[in-house]
Amino acid sequence: MTTPLGDKIRDLRKKNGFTLDKLAELAESSKSYIWELENKDPPRPSADKIAKIATALGVTPDYLITDSVQVEDAKDTAFYRKYRSMNEPTKEKIRKMLDLIGEPTPKDDE
Repeated sequence: MTTPLGDKIRDLRKKNGFTLDKLAELAESSKSYIWELENKDPPRPSADKIAKIATALGVTPDYLITDSVQVEDAKDTAFYRKYRSMNEPTKEKIRKMLDLIGEPTPKDDE
């Protein structure tokens, strides 16, 4: 039985083109441990293990452990988390920059 944590790890691992071996190496873990996280409902992993796996996958530990799957991109989540912690004058500057940049055109998306 898989878990939301396991599904996120597997999806991100594949998106990054990592094998179980490669992710285990990057996260200073074992291949069997990564496989177990992806495919079973193991006891709660340590914060240290989650942090190392998250770093290897380019996301935050919070992204991995929260049940919310509404976020389209973990980088957006990390950006928003930073934005929320900024003071109001800095937030206002960022909002003004976004207004100056405007909406992307189809050519920008290519």
